[in-house]
Amino acid sequence: METLIWVGSYTDDRNGHGKGIAALSADEDGKLTSAGLAVAANSPSFLALHPTLPVVYAVAEEGRTVRAYLRKGDAELEAFGEPWPAGDATCHVSVDPQARFVVATCWGDGQVILYELDDDGAIASRTSAAAAVDPHFTAPTDHERPSRAHSSLVLPDGRVMTTDLGHDLVRLWKYVPGEGLQPDHQVVLPKGSGPRHLARHRSGTVFVDTEYSVEVAAVRMEPDGTYELTAMVPASINKPFDGDSAAEIALSPDGRFAYVGVRGSNRICVLKVTHDGKELEPLADVPCGGDWPRHHLVREDWLYIAHERSNDVVSFKLDPATGLPDGPFSRVETGSPSVLVPAG
Repeated sequence: METLIWVGSYTDDRNGHGKGIAALSADEDGKLTSAGLAVAANSPSFLALHPTLPVVYAVAEEGRTVRAYLRKGDAELEAFGEPWPAGDATCHVSVDPQARFVVATCWGDGQVILYELDDDGAIASRTSAAAAVDPHFTAPTDHERPSRAHSSLVLPDGRVMTTDLGHDLVRLWKYVPGEGLQPDHQVVLPKGSGPRHLARHRSGTVFVDTEYSVEVAAVRMEPDGTYELTAMVPASINKPFDGDSAAEIALSPDGRFAYVGVRGSNRICVLKVTHDGKELEPLADVPCGGDWPRHHLVREDWLYIAHERSNDVVSFKLDPATGLPDGPFSRVETGSPSVLVPAG
């Protein structure tokens, strides 16, 4: 059985080599094959899928917009409605599993923006959420740090969790129809850690990789419904090298392992999930097989890695017993890949 994967990219407006949203085919042996350009677009650096309809949502990172695309044929997309304004360097989009809204986060100006959807999956409205306040700014002599909203995750109870790597925050929001996201509470991470992406474990723990400190934070919900920081562990069995920055975090299908991509030293850090999903411990580091692993996807027993700077996607076989990647098995060239999303 083959899996179709949508590939976001950086295009020439951000000095990239992509042309828009590409499509790849991955077979059961991990072999990757290009399925061509699905649609031309300017730096669609992050993508998300509607839960039930053949609709893809993409940011335009340089263009400061969010746009919906409709799937047509086997591996093509077409614009579905007009682009909606976003913020500076809009770098992530996620979709509510109940198809009520999508959330975009903006690295450049820290905005968190909610777009409500109609029954056809088209974007129907836009609301900006409250700006973040740096919890580490405690005195007038402190250096003022910019807000850098970077990703979002819709939780099973309907609340939305977002990261702000500029202010070292994980923020929780309640969705109010017609009014957007309303602040619920926030979790403060160590100063300078830089929370980036989120992965929810089946135990309820949300693991957050930190771009700057190259660690993984464990955030768990308390009986009163608030989330608390319960652990901070190194992502790697080795110390970070100069110039390293963490990128994506993903979990194995059985929840026993986590995978963190590290740009700079170009490795995948494998961590073992311990204590019934409450904690992690670093297990091994594996060369990622390319340059600048910006994003990766775990699909059954395969790990697919998008290398922004070597302009390729590679596949690794995952050992179900040890969790360790073996490979690369297959490689396909594609311009400045930035995100991998199975087409469903």
